[in-house]
Amino acid sequence: MPTTDQVRSALVDVKDPELNLGILDLGLVYDVVCEGENGENVTVIMTLTSPMCPVGPLFKKSVEDKVLSIEGVKSAKADITFTPPWDPATMASDDVKAMLGIW
Repeated sequence: MPTTDQVRSALVDVKDPELNLGILDLGLVYDVVCEGENGENVTVIMTLTSPMCPVGPLFKKSVEDKVLSIEGVKSAKADITFTPPWDPATMASDDVKAMLGIW
């Protein structure tokens, strides 16, 4: 039975294609929902660094593929939202803020 923590752990390896930094550290993952009788249907609610991201569809697929690689997951969906808009000053980890020069 997949858990939210397992999904988040798997997503640690996924990097934003433009910044080459982890999507969790960037604060791009807003929520993870495991539904179904055994939590086998997973939805990742996330955003992109820019609404005009040229690699958005590939990025979305890489998230879905990573989630599908978790034992027990039968379906994976990455829902892209821009509400709230991504703000690295408030959503990124301190390490990422330091790398991006945000202080």
